[in-house]
Amino acid sequence: MKRWAGPIGIVLALLVLFYPLDYYISKPGGAYELSPIVEVENKDAGDTGELRLLTIALSKATPATYIYQSLKDPDHLMKANQIRREDEDDEAYEVRQLKLMSNSQLNAIQVAYDKTDEPYELINNGLFIYSVVKGSPADGTLRPGDRIQAIDGNADVSEQALQEFILTKEVGDTIQLSIDRDGEKRDVEITLGSIPEIPDRPAVGISYQQDQEITTEREVSFQSDEIGGPSAGLMFTLEIMNQLLEGDLTKGYSIAGTGEILADGRVGRIGGVDLKVVAAAEEGVDFMFAPDDEISEDLLATNPNLLSNYQAAIETKEELGLDIEIVPVKTIDDALDYLEKLPPKS
Repeated sequence: MKRWAGPIGIVLALLVLFYPLDYYISKPGGAYELSPIVEVENKDAGDTGELRLLTIALSKATPATYIYQSLKDPDHLMKANQIRREDEDDEAYEVRQLKLMSNSQLNAIQVAYDKTDEPYELINNGLFIYSVVKGSPADGTLRPGDRIQAIDGNADVSEQALQEFILTKEVGDTIQLSIDRDGEKRDVEITLGSIPEIPDRPAVGISYQQDQEITTEREVSFQSDEIGGPSAGLMFTLEIMNQLLEGDLTKGYSIAGTGEILADGRVGRIGGVDLKVVAAAEEGVDFMFAPDDEISEDLLATNPNLLSNYQAAIETKEELGLDIEIVPVKTIDDALDYLEKLPPKS
């Protein structure tokens, strides 16, 4: 038995150090300058300030890191279902995060080009599949990341069109979908079934969203493959505008920020704002934009301690004694108005 004690001890130590649990640990990430990440064709140059996006670092917990995090900072130790949706595995989560980033880039271009009166065109590319319900008719045939480009030969594909089409069918009917998977075109058949949430209706068993692309006369490119989620949208918008316009929106300041950008210019709520405040403060930026989202009474009734992103950012700043100014924004116009009133940095 003694001769096995060493190998068993090594195995146990490896499990404690490296075995992945169904928990995640979140920490402050980075504050990345946007000019190397976003580039507009024939951009205005010579700016003296900088715009920065903020990230959080997310890692799977092991038994060792779980114990350490539980003792040190349990608020940033989260169960997988607090990060991933119920029907998502790790792959589907990653696909969704990258798609959310892609959507934020499209919205940022649209809002920036609207604000600067630059021409653009939105093109419909069908439906993007976020996830596939396990055990559903689509399971094993469709994958997260697939794009539906035709339904029974009809290329006029939209969320409403698919919903209305499915309602004309019955459980057991077969439909044909033309999909794009990683650039490869293929046709698949789905025999409609039902899922527990809607047992009396035919269903495919997927979550999806309209997939669009935007074309512009002055091309915009992004180098952000390693970053997921929608939270860089506000800062993408400001960086694109700064490169489109003559002059310098930053006026020489180092500016960080976070917030989803919606197509109408509103700035949406994001996760992990407390960690992003820390990341911004560590970088020594002059100030940080934070979404000033409104919490509805219904949401407060079920989450009485829920704070807006701006409130949570201020609370983090005060609790940790951070030396950073936090600016609330509800829309892109709020950020632009603040920047316009700023005196140039001496």
